[in-house]
Amino acid sequence: MKKLVFATNNQHKTEEIRAALEGKYEILNLEDIGCLVDIPETADTFEGNATLKSSYVVAHFNLDCFADDSGLEIEALNNEPGVYSARYSGSRDNIENIQLVLKKLEGIANRKARFKTVISLMQNGENHIFEGTIEGTIRTTLSGSNGFGYDPIFEPDGYESTFAEMDLAEKNKISHRAIALRKMMEFLKGQL
Repeated sequence: MKKLVFATNNQHKTEEIRAALEGKYEILNLEDIGCLVDIPETADTFEGNATLKSSYVVAHFNLDCFADDSGLEIEALNNEPGVYSARYSGSRDNIENIQLVLKKLEGIANRKARFKTVISLMQNGENHIFEGTIEGTIRTTLSGSNGFGYDPIFEPDGYESTFAEMDLAEKNKISHRAIALRKMMEFLKGQL
């Protein structure tokens, strides 16, 4: 069975991919291969950051790898916070980041936003890119306790609840990450 590294330390994400590709690929994460480095994300695009992570693993461990980068883009804020979503307020504190977004949107009627994920799959020396987006709006107040990041203020189009009000299974069916992962998994299954 071919080995494929997922450049993450998130065990939940790893298990999700293992289940989806069971019997087809041996999915390893950074801990499994002994990669203890916090791989820098210094690019100014999601694609760039995902590619930095997948390229690092290929260069240092000589294993095929995929990595993702995600964030929130708000139309009225010129697509901020974008690649800086996790540290928009200057810290990695979710509440501080949310509060900064809400402050910047005060008095602004246009609350259109999208969550975006880009996956870079480095396989056999080639970089394959897969993208997933979900459109929605930014609420004026936080609602829900599930999820992470901006989930308490993001309401996906066609729903009356935020990501943070959905259970994980419901969110995983429609999320930006799920869309990108489905595209990559279809690609991988097509190679077998």
